[in-house]
Amino acid sequence: MRISVVIPILNEAINIPVLHAELTNVLPPITPDYEVIFVDDGSYDGSDAVIKALVEADSHVKLIRFRRNFGQTSALSAGFHYASGEIIITMDGDLQNDPADIPHLLEVLDQGYDVVSGWRKRRKDPFFTRQFPSRSANRLISLFTGIPVRDAGCTLKAMRKEIVDEIQLYGEMHRFIPILAQWRGAKITEIEVNHRPRQYGRPKYGLSRTLRVLLDLITVKFLLKYFASPIQIFGLIGLACLLGGGISGIVTIIMKWIYNVDMTGNPMLYLTILALILGVQFIVLGLLGEISVRIYYESQNKPTYAIKERMGFEGE
Repeated sequence: MRISVVIPILNEAINIPVLHAELTNVLPPITPDYEVIFVDDGSYDGSDAVIKALVEADSHVKLIRFRRNFGQTSALSAGFHYASGEIIITMDGDLQNDPADIPHLLEVLDQGYDVVSGWRKRRKDPFFTRQFPSRSANRLISLFTGIPVRDAGCTLKAMRKEIVDEIQLYGEMHRFIPILAQWRGAKITEIEVNHRPRQYGRPKYGLSRTLRVLLDLITVKFLLKYFASPIQIFGLIGLACLLGGGISGIVTIIMKWIYNVDMTGNPMLYLTILALILGVQFIVLGLLGEISVRIYYESQNKPTYAIKERMGFEGE
């Protein structure tokens, strides 16, 4: 199996046959060895029945159906787990991603990249409810991670299976796949893709999704920089608190012994106590994090690195 197309579906019954027809026109000329995996994420509009009919009519089509709605990240994760292709293509089921872009994605992937992500340069979504929040989130993602990302929210991507297998997705982290892949040492790039206006159905996500993305961005930033050594962030905050507590403590002593200021209800005294307690707590939290990281790696026998290729070893 060369190509696996993974498509999360939530109430897209009217769009599924059209998308299947477009994929059927695009994929066979590329390779006869492909599969289209529809992941029904708790649809209630009959999407599952539409997909089941396609499964019976087309041996390339497969269905994964969730018991309830778990979210797009979980749908993609399930598709990745059951995909058998060497290359994984992800796309939305609302017809806004254009299957005609798949050959170009694969062409760029063959140039030595591990992940090729789509860039919806000319989006056909409402500006204030969709484009503006997305562009703001992309700028924050690029600023926080240091990785230039123009369209992290574009689902249309082409990825090598070995990279996908190394990425664990939670929350809303499907949009951080290129960033997580680069963290693992993958070579990533973005290319401009066609974005079409939605013709049928309604968007499933609104402005509230932006807040969840921001929270996951904090998680990704921690994973990228401090996961292997959490004491570096928590210890740094703890030392800053201890330093602040020490300075405020000296000021408190000077106020008491030199200027004979009454310490009853004095804010400097309370600041000293608070800062010292927080400093100790952050350092202890960092040490507990260090212990947790070692348990994570050692109990599962996980290395703290990712090897792309090995040569010259016995049996290889």
